[in-house]
Amino acid sequence: MSENTVPTLAQIIDVLDEVYPRRLAESWDSVGLVCGDPAEPVARALVCVDVTDRVVGRAIADGAGLILAHHPLLLRGVDSVAADTPKGRIIHRLIRAGIALFTAHTNADSARPGVSDALAAEFGLLDTVPLSPQPLRPMDKWVVMVPEGSSDQVSEAMFAAGAGAIGEYRDCSWSVVGVGQFEPQAAANPAIGTIGKRERVDEARVEMVAERGLRRKVLAALRAAHPYEEPAFDILELAGTDSDLGLGRVGHLPHPMTAGEFVALAQRKLNGPWGVRATGDPATMITTVAVCGGAGDSLLGAAKAAGADLYLTGDLRHHPADEAMRGGGPVLVDAGHWATEFPWCAYAAELLHERAGIVAEVFAQPTDPFAIHCGPGQ
Repeated sequence: MSENTVPTLAQIIDVLDEVYPRRLAESWDSVGLVCGDPAEPVARALVCVDVTDRVVGRAIADGAGLILAHHPLLLRGVDSVAADTPKGRIIHRLIRAGIALFTAHTNADSARPGVSDALAAEFGLLDTVPLSPQPLRPMDKWVVMVPEGSSDQVSEAMFAAGAGAIGEYRDCSWSVVGVGQFEPQAAANPAIGTIGKRERVDEARVEMVAERGLRRKVLAALRAAHPYEEPAFDILELAGTDSDLGLGRVGHLPHPMTAGEFVALAQRKLNGPWGVRATGDPATMITTVAVCGGAGDSLLGAAKAAGADLYLTGDLRHHPADEAMRGGGPVLVDAGHWATEFPWCAYAAELLHERAGIVAEVFAQPTDPFAIHCGPGQ
């Protein structure tokens, strides 16, 4: 977008949907546009973890036209957003001020770069991969036999139907020339050859992949473009493989450190409002670290399976943590839900500035609901 052009909310949503695809959201989640007119221009945005009254007040004071939040305001079903309800009050304030609200939650958790990438970057983790990877979409491999002079027209038709896409590459295929053989029968209408006579033809064997969901569309395109009455082709279902998307990240530190040193570093880096707690021996040496922004005790087993020496997340519960320790799991570090997700806000603000061309600020005051803290002996 031009730096002098104020984008519409719809254009900004297109950017957010590209970086944080909604298909990555968990089935129980609620992501996307909560309120706002997609046709309205948006010049400023405010990025936050939680949508609170203080956040809305800041957005109004700054003249923001959009709040990008990580946590959904309306995660569970509601039957009223009346102004005298806690969440309805916020919705009414947003609408009156002309401020849109957009949520990127578990789709931002699984995206790359996403919430856990921002957390991993705080500690300089190297060679990170998902802790719980999402599988690639189911794929087919197509093998089509085409008369040599017609291979381009068949390939182009299949490409137009969506075949031949591999990651960020399009129109991918492989071919080799061989000899095809057939004998048209009495009811056939051959494009090449004679009824009752065996025919040998120079043919290209064309191979490409396509998402399994496109099978019917690709087959229709193949048949329409192929010169043969009965094209010869194979459809092979490929084995599932993991993608580079998914929850959590695991990587290694630039330099080993003790668990005690890591915990101190976590407090300095994340500045969680109620501190950091951890399990195990502070002298334990740490090289491989797993992280997950937010509530991550569902990935305790994945952290152990990944060979992590230490697992950093938030909202660890007593019993799952105790069981993980008894099972010989990694050192567990709980830095809090808000603190482990907050680093994403700066990533998202930079995204809005660079990709959408708008001013984007971060609401840096903690919105962690646990605001009163008392340490031992206090």
